[in-house]
Amino acid sequence: MEALLARPRFPHILSRPWLKSSTLRAFSSLSTPPNYSNQSRGGLPRFFSEALPLSKQGGVVRVQGDEFWHMTKVLRLDTKDRVELFNGKGGLIEGCIQRIDRTGLDFVALEDPKMVLPQTTQWHVFAAFENRVDRLQRVILAAAKQCQRLHEMTLKPPTTVDGLLSTVAQPKLSFVAVAEATPVFRALSSFTKEASGSIIVGPEGDFTKKELDLIIEAGACSVGLGLHRLRVETATIALLATLMLWSDS
Repeated sequence: MEALLARPRFPHILSRPWLKSSTLRAFSSLSTPPNYSNQSRGGLPRFFSEALPLSKQGGVVRVQGDEFWHMTKVLRLDTKDRVELFNGKGGLIEGCIQRIDRTGLDFVALEDPKMVLPQTTQWHVFAAFENRVDRLQRVILAAAKQCQRLHEMTLKPPTTVDGLLSTVAQPKLSFVAVAEATPVFRALSSFTKEASGSIIVGPEGDFTKKELDLIIEAGACSVGLGLHRLRVETATIALLATLMLWSDS
């Protein structure tokens, strides 16, 4: 995702000063390296750790907090069980649980860490909805784990509509969701497929006419998402999924 836009009555969004910005990276399976970055189910349990062992020689890291709880209380893993750790930035390492105590566990590396480069598809999402940054960070981590992604989305600070315009003006595709605009599938037929760009979804009640004019004048194409009114979160996912399928095809 790339941002949250909030009006004064939405404490955490597009301000008309507040707009939370996060960058959603989408990854194409075509460039997924074999073996260690397989996105399918059935591999070793994978957990998050900011720090990874530098090598398998003496490579031990401490796992605590929510990940420790998930490993030992939810999945009931024990010493000698094999698991993977990832750092959300492409780093991945296989190892096993060496020791467990009341406050955490020690993970010992069984191989040198691997670094997987980001794949090519990348859409920046600006969405104006009320939410807390700390909750969004937890959702980002949970989504990365559930979807077996090695790269987390990047949640950027809030910004304003004016702050958004420089991104829209870049030579990348930009789409803004607008009620009764040209349906997105019809609009996409006029563009060459791209693997990156920006999407913008306004707050409840939509952008003001002045805000929308500024966004379109900066270079965004207005697109419609169907006859039904969608919540901000739903509209964001619907537009992002459509563009990812379009660019990946």
